[in-house]
Order: sequence, then C-alpha cells, then structure tokens
Amino acid sequence: MKIAVTRLMGKEGTDTARCAKFGHECFRVSPLRAEIFHNKVREFADAANNGDYDCIFLTSALPAKLAAPLINPGIRIIAIGPETGKVFMERGIPVEVLPRFYSQELVPYLGPWLKGKKIGILRADVPNTKLLEDIIEKGGIPCEVRCYSLEPTGEGLGLIGADALLFTSAMSFRHAIWKRRSGFLILAIGKVTAEAMVKGGFPPAVTGDGSLEGTLTALNVYLEQRGITTLNNEVLHQKED
Repeated sequence: MKIAVTRLMGKEGTDTARCAKFGHECFRVSPLRAEIFHNKVREFADAANNGDYDCIFLTSALPAKLAAPLINPGIRIIAIGPETGKVFMERGIPVEVLPRFYSQELVPYLGPWLKGKKIGILRADVPNTKLLEDIIEKGGIPCEVRCYSLEPTGEGLGLIGADALLFTSAMSFRHAIWKRRSGFLILAIGKVTAEAMVKGGFPPAVTGDGSLEGTLTALNVYLEQRGITTLNNEVLHQKED
C-alpha cells in the first residue's frame, strides 16, 4: 500500500524505511507547520543544566531534536517513545522510554518517585491539562515550557496515488483539508487521534498503539483478515474464496 502520513515538513525521519519493513510505501503530507521559539528551547535547556528539574519529559521528536544538543548528561530523561529518545541515545545520553506511547503513562511510570519532584516538560503550544493535573495530584511539580506552535498550512493534502491516509495526531486530523474517496483507508496512530476522528465523523479503519510500527502491524492484520492484497485508489482487490 501507499500511505500518506501526516508529518511536519522535514520531520518524516525514517518513515520510509520503517514502512518498507511492513511491505508498504509512504510519503509525507503536512496539514500543519511548526513555528519554533528558540529562546524557549534555550531557557528550558539552561534550567535543566542548572539542576532546576529532577527529570525532563519529551512528548514528541521535534522538541527532543531541539533540546538534545543543548542538554548536558546527568539529568533523568524520559521520552514518550524510542524515536523521540533517539537523538539523545545517539549522543550517548541515557533515555528511559515509556512502556506505551501516551503521555498519560508518565505518572504511573514514575510512581512514588514523583512526589516532590520537578518535571520539566518541553512541548508544543498545545494544552495537555490532564497531564499537568495528574502530576500535581501525585505530588509532583510540572514545569512546562512550550517551545513551538503548530499552525495550519491551509493547503489541501496531496493524496494522488495514495491508498490510505495515516493521521499522527488529533490536531493534524482537525486541520487537514482533504476529500475521502470510496475504498480509501483512514488510519489513526493511536487512541487519542482515533477519538478525535470518531468525534469528527471519520472513524478510522485501523488504530495503532501510538507508534508508526504499531499502526502498521495493526494495518497488516486488518488487511490479512479481509483478504485484501492491494488497494488501488478507489478499488479494493480481494482474494478469491
């Protein structure tokens, strides 16, 4: 299958290689663009290096890439997934990865250690009130720094030749400009994105575990269960009984 994947421009990373491992092709479409606040990144890194945080939490790959060159080894770093933590690992800086790819997993993961600890969070200028409330409820002190904004591109998604469209965030779904076709699969990378899609009237055919690999695994199960060998724009080709 050829899958259009919503990513910020230039942030598709290893998507092509990872999709190929599951037998698919992919290309980037960008309903959003990032406006980076470099002074906020520097402010966050300085605070981390000064010992102001007991640990830092990175919720996506972009803030990790921005912060990694600026943060010294020694601080506890937690990433929402392996791709987010990769830039630190490549620098030889240890990173812990949550067992599941959702920010709500942070508080259970930290457990009793969280009480009285300051948690530095570098993220997009998109509210995550639930995460902050959960940290406070368990006695932690969230220190959130928003280092970039996400702005709609206002451009239609170029989906010519695509068999499926994978939304990688709720916000990318909400701001995407596209037309659904018969026989065209729409996919959600995880449950938060899927919930937004259901609410918007476009329930996904496949929902992943919050990771690209998890979504592709679920997609292949979906295709195998239905005997679908290929999707060619508007027509589903199924195996004979």
